[in-house]
Order: sequence, then C-alpha cells, then structure tokens
Amino acid sequence: SGYIGIRMEKGDHLVGMEVLDEGATILTVTENGYGKRTKTGEYRRQSRGGKGILTIKVTERNGPVVGCSQVRDHDQVMLITEQGMIIRLRASEISVIGRNTQGVKLINLAEGEKVVAVAKVVPAWLDDRED
Repeated sequence: SGYIGIRMEKGDHLVGMEVLDEGATILTVTENGYGKRTKTGEYRRQSRGGKGILTIKVTERNGPVVGCSQVRDHDQVMLITEQGMIIRLRASEISVIGRNTQGVKLINLAEGEKVVAVAKVVPAWLDDRED
C-alpha cells in the first residue's frame, strides 16, 4: 500500500524534487542546453496525487528536461554532457523567467550532443563539515 505522491502521464519521468525555500529559484535544464530559473512563488502547493505543475515548455528546440535544482544568486551549477564536457555557471547569470516558457541557451553543444545532468556546486567548507 502507501500513498500516491504524484500522478504522472504515460511516458513522464520524475527528474527532480525540491523542498522549496522562500526567495530561492528553481533551475530547470533541458538536454539541448536550454534552461531558466523560476521563482519558487510560481509553484502552487498541491495535494497528494496531484498531476504536478508545468515548469518549462518542452519543445523539439529545447528537448526533454534532464534535471532541476533549487538555487540562489550566489550558487554555481555545472552542466554535464554525454561526451563528458562540463560547464560551470553562476546561477545569477541564468535568466529568471516564468514557468510556461522554453528557457534560454545555456551551453553551445556540438551536433547531436546532449546535456545529461545538472548539479549544484557545493562549497568545500560545506563538504568538509562534520555532522
């Protein structure tokens, strides 16, 4: 048994989940190198079993979503391609725009190359702290 957290359509996949902090933004990145940040206030609360909320308009141009991360202006993120190329960006350099948009180009990719992951950079002092 258990509870249904989210009802997904056939072919949909969960690529990320965040506990929202007020004042942060959600970075969404697609496989064709597009992305954007959206204010957390644009995401309404849903009950269990909800269908979710559209966060980016997926098109042939930008491709499917590969990841998301909650970020603030001072954060940095890395985009990783299937060929092993990595680009590091300041979150503040990525446009903050609405949910129902396609995003902006974050990385130039070679023909046929795809972004496969996005990761928030954790400062060394956080990584080395004792629990």
